[in-house]
Amino acid sequence: MPKFSKLSRIHLWGLGGFFAILALMNANYLQTPIAYLKGVGPHRADLLKSELGIETFGDLLQWYPNRYLDKTQYHKIGELKDSGADLQVLGKIVHLKTVEQKRGKRLVATFVDDTGQMELVWFRAHKWIRENIKLNEPYVVFGRVNRYGSTFSMPHPEMELLKQHQAGLKISMQPIYPSTEKLSNAGVTNKVVSKLIQQLFLETKANFGETLSQELLGELKMISKADALLNIHFPKNQELLAKARFRLKFEELFYVQLQLLNKKAIRKHKIKGLPFDQVGEKFNHFFKNHLPFALTNAQKRVIKEIRNDLGSSAQMNRLLQGDVGSGKTIVALMCMLLAIDNGFQACLMAPTEILANQHFNGLKELLADMDVSIALLTGSIKKSARKPIHEQLENGELDILVGTHAVLEDKVQFNNLGLAVIDEQHRFGVAQRSKLWHKNKLPPHILVMTATPIPRTLAMSLYGDLDISVIDELPPGRKPIKTVHRYDANRLNVFRFIKDEIKKGRQVYVVYPLIQESEALDYKDLMDGYESLAREFPLPEYQISIVHGQMKPQDKDYEMERFVKGETQIMVATTVIEVGVNVPNASVMIIESAERFGLSQLHQLRGRVGRGAKQSFCILMTGHKLSSEAKTRLETMVRTNDGFELAEVDLKLRGPGDLMGTQQSGLLNLKIADIVKDNQVLKSARYYAMQLLKADPKLEQPNHLVIRKAYGDLVKDKTIWGYIS
Repeated sequence: MPKFSKLSRIHLWGLGGFFAILALMNANYLQTPIAYLKGVGPHRADLLKSELGIETFGDLLQWYPNRYLDKTQYHKIGELKDSGADLQVLGKIVHLKTVEQKRGKRLVATFVDDTGQMELVWFRAHKWIRENIKLNEPYVVFGRVNRYGSTFSMPHPEMELLKQHQAGLKISMQPIYPSTEKLSNAGVTNKVVSKLIQQLFLETKANFGETLSQELLGELKMISKADALLNIHFPKNQELLAKARFRLKFEELFYVQLQLLNKKAIRKHKIKGLPFDQVGEKFNHFFKNHLPFALTNAQKRVIKEIRNDLGSSAQMNRLLQGDVGSGKTIVALMCMLLAIDNGFQACLMAPTEILANQHFNGLKELLADMDVSIALLTGSIKKSARKPIHEQLENGELDILVGTHAVLEDKVQFNNLGLAVIDEQHRFGVAQRSKLWHKNKLPPHILVMTATPIPRTLAMSLYGDLDISVIDELPPGRKPIKTVHRYDANRLNVFRFIKDEIKKGRQVYVVYPLIQESEALDYKDLMDGYESLAREFPLPEYQISIVHGQMKPQDKDYEMERFVKGETQIMVATTVIEVGVNVPNASVMIIESAERFGLSQLHQLRGRVGRGAKQSFCILMTGHKLSSEAKTRLETMVRTNDGFELAEVDLKLRGPGDLMGTQQSGLLNLKIADIVKDNQVLKSARYYAMQLLKADPKLEQPNHLVIRKAYGDLVKDKTIWGYIS
């Protein structure tokens, strides 16, 4: 490393900081703290970090614009139209004056070119503008043009002397960056951010290393990384912007897929699986004597796929997708019996106590005549009842444990855990799931189940490291649920229909989105709904249960139990019954204020009925004022029972944010790509990532070394779990 004199060291510090020099010398300048970029400093650096998460040069470089203002041409004043558009005009300021108005003053400049004149107007910062404006000098102004009578005006224009405009980076399309109110109030405007990024390009001389192989660039006709970054921030035209966006989207998705696929390959080759060598007595006995219905072809196919995994030397990591009522639990049970036949224990984890109880009761009933021990462990199980469960788990007497997050506690130790089934996986964090791996000397086989059908493009992004099985048909004898949309004005007809169903011996769910009346939202609330139903369906002829999330667990269980036993005909509830309730006699699901629910939730709620052989109904109740998106959701629900079709519509309507029924805002923390809009780019990225790993698994070939380096830098700083929240 060259030596610097004391004087030169001080001089360099003043130019940008010793750290910046060190970073540049190590060719790792993108990791330089943002405070050392000229124009930033400590205060702005703190703001950029707290508001936008920008800490380094690299973070700022990846703060991509979300739209652009086209500056490809200069407009003549004499040709201006009253369009309200943002335009760029070249001319001179020939006169400045202050105009009194009702509140305060405004500063008005007369701006002219060879075709006419217009006004530039400022309502604040008069002193600074007066001191800095140069009369009769050529300026380029940019802003929104308004017309008052015959005069055009531009309030608070962006201004730049022509000579500065020509000396700077040639920006023909102005980038508009995402920002916050706090940044704007602190003076970090869009113009400031744009200037900072220009400064970054100047300081680094746009010397950004390539991250994709020449082979890929040539095959897909992509521009270089440096050209892409320049044209995403400062595009010269629409064509170059399109090329830059494609290049950066492809790269981002390519490396996400590379990580997922590599993780999957490593797991299959390096993480040894527990050997399930035989299909034994318990599996065969259950299949021949206790199966409650004939398996569908889809269930048989999935069980075969899982048996192949369990019989291999690698650890299984499989996602089981199945629509509501498709029979995933039977598949999970048969897999757990395979584990028991091979001398291992199994556990089934559910996200809520209601669902855990449902699974436990269902499995207990199915295993009633078999020599299989099963226990339930949830947060509400008393300490005295937990002790024997812990002891039986550790000494191997207990075969199957069903539970909630309580299963992850350190006190819970298995004798020999062979299979972990995780239901509704998206409700468990990555760290929580990894705890299961440490419950055994060798990691157990993992079967992840979800009743929320996920479109294939999303599934391969979120679960690209898992093998995917799909149960895509319902058990025989199930009648499709009839779904209708009714407005509040039809409520009396709906009540008559409910009474007819109850006379036939059926039961009814009525679901509300709120527990108490909200001043902000004009929707039916649960308590008000309960009272109106109680008036319409009076005692003693009718019995009504009520269940919501603010009730004590014992009260909730008591009301649920009454409904399950048929002691009550109507269950009034919030979405607490979205999962985990199985009452075959319930034939009607009424969803109040249905416009408030996403398609995923509506579909899950509808799945609470249709569990028996009788015809079931779902009634979507709404007011008359509906958004176009709400209408699309309701029309889709009425049209189809296919969960996968609903998921595709939901994905297009709302993006991946809330697809899985819980708040999953930003499932993929991507900088520029969008897995909904860019699914073709995603498919292409996955294809090329697969081809690359197939041809060169360790990325050792000379033409792949650039990808190997970029991949290494990426996983060092941010694993795939940084992308998947």
